[in-house]
Amino acid sequence: MPQETELGRKRRARRMARELALIHPDAHCELDYSSPLQLAVATILSAQCTDVRVNLVTPVLFKAFPDPESLADADPTVVEDIIKSTGFFRNKAKSLLGMARALVERHGGRVPDTMDALVKLPGVGRKTANVVLGNAFGKNEGIVVDTHVQRISGLLKLTREKTPEKIELALMPLVPRPKWTVFSHLLILHGRKTCIARRPRCGECRISDLCPSADL
Repeated sequence: MPQETELGRKRRARRMARELALIHPDAHCELDYSSPLQLAVATILSAQCTDVRVNLVTPVLFKAFPDPESLADADPTVVEDIIKSTGFFRNKAKSLLGMARALVERHGGRVPDTMDALVKLPGVGRKTANVVLGNAFGKNEGIVVDTHVQRISGLLKLTREKTPEKIELALMPLVPRPKWTVFSHLLILHGRKTCIARRPRCGECRISDLCPSADL
């Protein structure tokens, strides 16, 4: 089989995106939030935890600490107790309190809307910043690469890169910038619904003709 050109990979990626958008027309962030702060908090909690579990925990957390000021002054043990079921709760509590304090001290209690400012907050890496920017602010600064996106992009042979940072840089030129945020949602949904780890449903997959890894 001849090696795929960059143009060929871009065309294939865009066809995939169009087809997945037809399959999942309501693709969106599945974390529940009503503000940039809530989304930042939920995204930090989602590390190695399901969105479903996070959505069970955050209503209690948001009610107890509705703003950066209250979260910044929170007793760490109280926060840990609320978020315990999300796993790694001590590190996550430390990140949440550190982020809240930085928001109060540096940003007047508001979540900034730039990549540079967000990644300087404790507990906020590029993935979390991309989630907040793309979903809470409608800014496409990059592509969120979680475990689903990492696995699916490899199976689809969209990139050979292995680290989230390099995968993101490889994916960004393949789809139009206005589609970066939704493209991540589409790949995540595809990984959850069809291309399931250990038991992919290739026979049911509507983009199997575009997937070099399809087992039909």
